[in-house]
Amino acid sequence: MGGKKKQYDPIVGSTMSLGDHLEELRTRLLLAFSGLAVGFILCAVFGKYIIEFIKWPYASVMSRLGENPVLTTLAPAEVIISYMKICLISGLILSSPWVFYQLWMFIAAGLYPHERRYVHLAVPFSAVLFVTGAMFFLFVVAPLCLRFFIKFSNILGLSRTWTLQYYVSFITRLMLVFGIAFQTPTAIFFLNRTGLVSLRALTRARKYVLLVIVIAAAMATPPDVVSQIALAIPLYFLYELGILLSYIASIRQKSRKRQ
Repeated sequence: MGGKKKQYDPIVGSTMSLGDHLEELRTRLLLAFSGLAVGFILCAVFGKYIIEFIKWPYASVMSRLGENPVLTTLAPAEVIISYMKICLISGLILSSPWVFYQLWMFIAAGLYPHERRYVHLAVPFSAVLFVTGAMFFLFVVAPLCLRFFIKFSNILGLSRTWTLQYYVSFITRLMLVFGIAFQTPTAIFFLNRTGLVSLRALTRARKYVLLVIVIAAAMATPPDVVSQIALAIPLYFLYELGILLSYIASIRQKSRKRQ
């Protein structure tokens, strides 16, 4: 009585107080931010080349349309703000394996030993999917969106003066959105294998999930049909991939029990 409320930790076979869990969270967050800081510093060193990399979709579309791919600045501090933002997002992508490792290790602290092995599968899978989602937007979706915006403004007879700050905000924000959205298979697989959601529930929820995906894509992207569809379609296929991976894991588990 009067002491901290204890909670059994199946991983270490001992008890952990609420304070211990908060300390674990603090440690994991510090480690994750430390990795992000290292990634930020590395990207700051090579920021000039990263900016050219980020500008590729715009330069590619403008070159094909026979226009000059120039981004302007309207304020003295705009360049440094955009530079820092690019380095931060690039640093997050670079350090994503380490960041996701810390996230999943914190989650693992509350799992049973037989469930913890799924964490080791989720860590590299999450990092690969995050980078894949970000690069999918940059190389596939961004050129489509930019071409749509440029042609639409041409139809209306409007001139364009795109600034570096708004372009960087548009690109980096949607790189993050796509990177996070591509975590769907990992989330589905993890929820199923830990027994939180059954395969039957996942398959029966398809029509509702599709509606949620369409709404989420509309809220997470600019108000244009191209980017909304470009996010919604992969999201639904990723949901189906999560179901497929869960089904395969279930079949393997049943076959092992029979043996």
